[in-house]
Amino acid sequence: MPNLLAMSFEGALCPAFDLRCLHPGATRPDGWGLGYYPPGEQSVTVHKEAAPIHGSPQSEFVRRADHKESSTFVLHLRTALWGALTDANTQPFARAWGGREWLFAHSGSLERRPILLPEPLFEPVGATDSEFVFCELLNRMAARRWRSLGEADPQVLADWLLDLNTLGTLDVVLTDGLDLLAWADRERSGLTSWLLRPPYGPIALGDAQVGVEFGRDGARNRKGVIVSSAPLEVSGAGPAAEWTPVPAGTLWLVRQGELRAEARSSAAPMAGAMPRRIRKLDRPPQGETRRLDVVHRTVYRYAEPVERSTHVFRLTPMHDRKQSLLSHSFEVSVEGQAREYDDVFGNRVRRLSVNTPFTEMVIEARSRVELLDTAPLASRPLRSHSTFPLVWLPWQRNQLAPYLLPPELPESELGDLTDYAMSFVRRNDDDLFDTLMDVNQTIFEEYRYVPGSTHLGTTAYQVHATRQGVCQDFANLFICMMRLLGVPARYVCGYVYTGPRSSPPHPHAEASHAWVQVYLPEEGWVGFDPTNGILTQTDHVRVACGRAYSDATPTSGTLFVGGRGEELEVSVRVELANGV
Repeated sequence: MPNLLAMSFEGALCPAFDLRCLHPGATRPDGWGLGYYPPGEQSVTVHKEAAPIHGSPQSEFVRRADHKESSTFVLHLRTALWGALTDANTQPFARAWGGREWLFAHSGSLERRPILLPEPLFEPVGATDSEFVFCELLNRMAARRWRSLGEADPQVLADWLLDLNTLGTLDVVLTDGLDLLAWADRERSGLTSWLLRPPYGPIALGDAQVGVEFGRDGARNRKGVIVSSAPLEVSGAGPAAEWTPVPAGTLWLVRQGELRAEARSSAAPMAGAMPRRIRKLDRPPQGETRRLDVVHRTVYRYAEPVERSTHVFRLTPMHDRKQSLLSHSFEVSVEGQAREYDDVFGNRVRRLSVNTPFTEMVIEARSRVELLDTAPLASRPLRSHSTFPLVWLPWQRNQLAPYLLPPELPESELGDLTDYAMSFVRRNDDDLFDTLMDVNQTIFEEYRYVPGSTHLGTTAYQVHATRQGVCQDFANLFICMMRLLGVPARYVCGYVYTGPRSSPPHPHAEASHAWVQVYLPEEGWVGFDPTNGILTQTDHVRVACGRAYSDATPTSGTLFVGGRGEELEVSVRVELANGV
């Protein structure tokens, strides 16, 4: 059975903990404890019992899912080897340091207790070897003036734990409410992990001794890292459990359901695997100037003639300091009354009114553009401007208002998306750039690109719930999250260069592409492409932008008379100009 279970999620969940070891007829543990951090709190709530009875009131309380909303949980079932059966000897243990409460649990047993430093700041109140380890770690943290796990050097922490590991078996978890540290014993890891990926419905994991249920409150899609001293069976509407041993002699730091750091002791074997690779958020270097030729051809066919119609085309690439329009031609196979203008978003628009019947309309735009790059995010703004929350002056907010208003969704859905967006802020220490890059990379890695799975009416919340869509869906989700965080964001439509024609086809190369631009203080509009997990540089040709897709649609129109049985054919070709 697992005597140690720790969980870290992106945002808060309300799991129900069923202590089956306290059911009638089951073998009772010598004690149990559950600790968690209520949202927004730096203090920990701990429920524990020494020498519990079958069906104890405390165990019934934690079986309810409506009292324990948190992103971090630690559960421990005790088998007494050191000390009497008292609350003072029942894990997890809690101590206050650095303006927050810390939580610690240990699986294993030491042959001898560590010797504490003279006049230690933290001393055990019980008799267990586990509490001695906890106090020793906090004393060393205090000596370094590290007031949180986020301030600590992971390699130094790993060396400390390796030193303590020489005293006996040591599989431990330690958390300050934000980061969750897991250390696997140097000789034989007693910890195993599972990365729970959305989407999932109500699910349960457990064995004969303990069970955990997610989704009683209406399953939320929350990614999580689960660390246990034994694999647990999983049932319900969720992914299959893939438990992976934490490599022996390895330290993990997990925050908001994401593995953020790993450190190995010099004696640790290299075998084993992480639940996922550690994400790197490096800023890209400046790109080389590039010239691209773009051919965009659209064909409308109708079973019945269109007798009167109006059409709007946004097919002329932008011309500004980062993108030069060198040449452009535009042809429509149907004659009509045309006029050009710039819309309120600065897009070049051609409007065509047609009063003669037709059954086929062919639109072809050819453009040559030169793309420049100024190394996005290289000129880092003042620190006060690169952290949350962003503060806009009144006239700035007035100008940016169209890009700050989130889509009209039910309040419950916007609330859930806000919690999801804030999980990125928390795990990146409120840093603006790291948060943006983390969101961009997460959508790329964790959302599936599935053509035909959505439509123009698909909302950002539906994309979040199903974790799938196409480029416009990922752009809409990114935009919604940014606006909920107070970051101006706009929708961009254009083209992306994916390599020579001789290379394998790319799903975004034969059609228009969509991405996002966010407005950053002292940087201006910066492009993020969540479909490809990159910042836009000299592969992306911008054509139109706006609040949403409807403001930047390449071709649209209204058929007043006729035009049944419409068929649409679109092809896009993006190549290096003259072999450049």
